[in-house]
Amino acid sequence: MSIKIGMLVVFFAVMIAVGLYCRKHSTDVRGFVLGGRAVGPWLTAFAYGTSYFSAVIFVGYAGQFGWKFGIASTWIGIGNAVLGSLLAWMVLGRRTRLMTQHLNSSTMPEFFGLRYNSNALKIAAAAIVFVFLIPYTASLYNGLSRLFEMAFPGVSYSVCVIVMAVLTGVYVIAGGYMATAINDFIQGVIMIIGIVAVIAAVLSQNGGFIETLNGLAEISVEGSAPGAFNSFFGPDPLGLLFVVILTSLGTWGLPQMVQKFYAIKSEKDITKGTIISTVFAIIVAGGCYFLGGFGRLFTDRLTFLEDGSIAGGFDAIVPTMLSGLPDILVAVVIVLVLSASMSTLSSLVLASSSTLTLDFIKGNVVKEMSEKKQVLVMRILIVVFIAISAYIALNKDKLSAIADMMGISWGALAGAFLAPFMYGLYWKKTTKAAVWASFIFGAGLMIFNMLFRGSFPSILQSPINSGVIAMLGGLVLVPIVSLITKKPDKALTEEMFTCYNKEVVVSSKESLGN
Repeated sequence: MSIKIGMLVVFFAVMIAVGLYCRKHSTDVRGFVLGGRAVGPWLTAFAYGTSYFSAVIFVGYAGQFGWKFGIASTWIGIGNAVLGSLLAWMVLGRRTRLMTQHLNSSTMPEFFGLRYNSNALKIAAAAIVFVFLIPYTASLYNGLSRLFEMAFPGVSYSVCVIVMAVLTGVYVIAGGYMATAINDFIQGVIMIIGIVAVIAAVLSQNGGFIETLNGLAEISVEGSAPGAFNSFFGPDPLGLLFVVILTSLGTWGLPQMVQKFYAIKSEKDITKGTIISTVFAIIVAGGCYFLGGFGRLFTDRLTFLEDGSIAGGFDAIVPTMLSGLPDILVAVVIVLVLSASMSTLSSLVLASSSTLTLDFIKGNVVKEMSEKKQVLVMRILIVVFIAISAYIALNKDKLSAIADMMGISWGALAGAFLAPFMYGLYWKKTTKAAVWASFIFGAGLMIFNMLFRGSFPSILQSPINSGVIAMLGGLVLVPIVSLITKKPDKALTEEMFTCYNKEVVVSSKESLGN
């Protein structure tokens, strides 16, 4: 117990110290929200990765999809690395940095408002962010409850939620984006070390890698062929594909992810950041889903209800797998999951508070806001967002509707934003009407899925499958609507795209010249 408590005390002390150190970077809006657009490749890449992978991935998704797909769930982690990290940086990174600086936008809703010359679009996007990031934020606490019950008998889940909320709030409020980025780097290192150590320990419990695979091959359940959980694509390849698309392509439209590109410092940082974030995703995401794929080997430790379901749901699988580890490794796991949760929580509340302040309150509720007042309002809203998410997490059993919304948050945000954001960076003919169509289709589909799920076709009753349709549908809908609706102002659009044509001077080792 002393080891576990000691590691937590050191961890929390470092997080708060970083927040206090970074106060000098958070005196104005650009510094508080974007770190002055001067964040290096390691900090940006780790901030991207740690915002991507939270306790929801490590405890919830790894357990659930590992149980459903077996070792094939590793493909989800590979998809997250290739599609969700590598291609996201290559396709969006440079253009996002250039366009958002040219438009002087600090948030995704602000980008929509300036890019498509519509304050109504900015307000609508801010509303979507507010509605769907709050429950997503609350879901981060859920993965901690069983791990803390396992590691700290007698310590209630409520204490865990409150401590995590307060400490995250302290360093985000004090240091803004820069504190979040530095802490994300520290937390990312902890996540890499932790996941490698845990995988090695779990495999050794089952006789090594080959013996563990052989044990998985012997498992068969009704409706699946023998050895399906040890096969290349698992027992449900189509279901696996939908999960890969949702959790990988979805990052392209999530405000808290895309906003990381706003703060990149230089061209070289984009190249380095692309490589670093991809490697990070392979290790962390690949490792989490690889670990979860062996969940069925621990069936004898799980408790099953009369209907055959697991007591405590899929969230109980990974904690059960880890319950037999040595105390030092359990302590590492606790810090690992705290790191994953706090890094994502800090990104979400920063994105939520900046969006509500800059895109809704400023210019609409309060006509004139000084830089100092904007930063103050964002700090106040961070407290509000963290308090609301903590309240939802503490009352999750009583708020089933909000609990359902947690599962569709990713699909709604990415479904609404992905297509108009990406086309807005590349295609001059994207219209305001097409953006509205994507907002309504993406967010609307997921809301209807939540409210009227039983009326949907069976394949679309899953929030995951509906989320994929929302994203892919937007990619088709935006160009079609753009071609048949009123074209944007040509002169205004051409001026926006001049940011890509500006000449820059580089050394001869980077270009041969004419």
